[in-house]
Parts: sequence; structure tokens; C-alpha cells
Amino acid sequence: MSKSDVNAPAALERVLSAYGFKQQKELAERLGIHANNVSSWLARNVIPSNVFVECALDTGADLRWLINGELANARFEVVKAKLKGKQLYDEIMANGGRAVLRRILDAYGFTLQKELGDLLGISSGTISTWVRRDFFPGDVVVTCALDTGVSLEWLSTGKGQMRNSNDGEPANALTIRKCRLEAGELKDIGRWTPDISMAPSNTDDLVFIDGVSTSWLVDSSNSKIGNGRWLIGIDGALDVFDVIRLPGGKVRLSNKSAEFECNLSDITPSGAVIFTLEKHV
Repeated sequence: MSKSDVNAPAALERVLSAYGFKQQKELAERLGIHANNVSSWLARNVIPSNVFVECALDTGADLRWLINGELANARFEVVKAKLKGKQLYDEIMANGGRAVLRRILDAYGFTLQKELGDLLGISSGTISTWVRRDFFPGDVVVTCALDTGVSLEWLSTGKGQMRNSNDGEPANALTIRKCRLEAGELKDIGRWTPDISMAPSNTDDLVFIDGVSTSWLVDSSNSKIGNGRWLIGIDGALDVFDVIRLPGGKVRLSNKSAEFECNLSDITPSGAVIFTLEKHV
């Protein structure tokens, strides 16, 4: 079985980095294959899937990262003694060149060295020198860690996790019920984490509704309808309307699909819209 939809050169660099190898010959010896086989992978842009699986099992590297550089945990949590002092220094310096460059590119989500050079104002020649001399660009590694939030340990040595499992979700993060509006019904699809400044103080009855091109944050506790934007039930089907109250117990409802007047008793308010998000792409 082969993995034909990957960038073979980049994926091979990640495999080498996971093993701590610098040469294709070392990988070939580890896998018990001829070195020419590795070269043929690059020529055909195909790496056998079993190579990724074996590497993941051998090193603890995350399979998704090995295959496509996806920003997930770069390694499973493996308990090992932490290096210190000169041992740590030697480990870092041994991970320079192509290996550290590969991790920097993956952290930024880049595929080309030129993208990194353009971002940091570094010439392509300088970056090529890192690879040629197995150089460890400490200043760039620190910049990348601060810029992207990835683990400094992982950037420096390829060990540990690319990101901590709780990165991006502080312990006091606010989460709100998230639903999709489909055919007049709300279907739960998980939780939504807003900027806490966007939500009112009472969040127990908030729901984030994801539509096709528009999303809404709705306070479902508010049922006393007034002028504004509301989640409305009509004959059991939900939709979002702009509401104007009229004399005689009537209301005018409008959205992108319809505009009409009806009796207040014909509708069921299911929540007031706090804000609207529109998608333009």
C-alpha cells in the first residue's frame, strides 16, 4: 500500500527527522531496504504507507504529522528522562540543518523555504547554508516558537509535543452550545469558544447557530419579542428574521428569503440575536 497524495520529499524529511537521521542511507539500513529504494520514492513522489506506520511505532511521532505535516501533536506522550546541560546542548546541535528547517516550515505551515525567507527577511542562500552545514539557527527557532506557539522543545529536538493538548483553550475559556440550522431545525454540532468580551455576563442560555452563509449568537432565554433580529418558529420551523412590531398585534418579518406580515400569535420567538457573523468567501 502506498501513500500517493503526499509531498514525498517533505514527508521523507519528516521521517528522517523523527528517527534523528541525516542521510537516506541510515533510513534504508533501519528499514532493511536498499538505498536506491528510498531514492525511487522521491522520483515517483510516493512513499509506502508502511514506512509511516513503522516510523510512528518506532519513534512515537504522530502519523498525521509524518504524512502531511499537519499541526497536531508531533509525538505521542512518551515518558523519558529529560536531558540537561551538555547532553541537551549536544542533542539540540545534532538536530540542525534540514531536520530543524523541516520543523520550522511545518510550524508556520509553509511548503517552500522562500516563504520562510520572505517572512523573516532571510535570504535563500542563508537558509541553504543551514542545510549544507547542518547549522542550528537558534534565533530563528526562538522566533518561530514565539510566533506560532509550538513547543520550543519540539522545534529544537523533534521530541515532545508540537503543541500542548490544552494550547489555545485556557482553563477559564468560555464555551457555548453550537448548532447548525438545517431545514428549520437546530442540530447540535459541538461547542463554540468565543472571545469572552463578545458574550453577555449570563451565558447559560446562549447558543451559536451556524447557517449556510451567516451565523448568529442567540440568547434563547429571551422570549418577549420586540423590534430587532430574532430566532422565530413558524409552524414548527425555525429561521432568523428581522422583526418590526405593528399595531393590532401584528409583526412584519423579513430576511434574505422573504418578507411578510402576520399575527403575533402566529409565531413563536425562540431567542434574540445578539450578533450576526456573515461569511463572504
